[in-house]
Amino acid sequence: MNSPIYSSLASDDDLREILFMYVEEMPERIVRFQQELAARNWSELCIAAHQLKGSAGSHGFAEISNTAAELETALKTKQPEEQITNTVQLLLDLCRRAAVEP
Repeated sequence: MNSPIYSSLASDDDLREILFMYVEEMPERIVRFQQELAARNWSELCIAAHQLKGSAGSHGFAEISNTAAELETALKTKQPEEQITNTVQLLLDLCRRAAVEP
């Protein structure tokens, strides 16, 4: 099993509740990505990647944000489906590992 990915903002007591809520909502985001990928709905997948790029970054999850940006770029530049699928799988793995505290 891969180790958790902690928010860089977790030490801020004022943000902890917001970070916990964000992490708790991650399974819903994962389902959306899985559904859009299964449907090969590239435009909606691109929108989801763009949204996750911004929200993950603003919640202190740079690794998730960066991978979402890679996915968004792959979709916008019409990269091969295999590359897109692999990037989605990597992104979902990172999302599953998101955590607020050890």
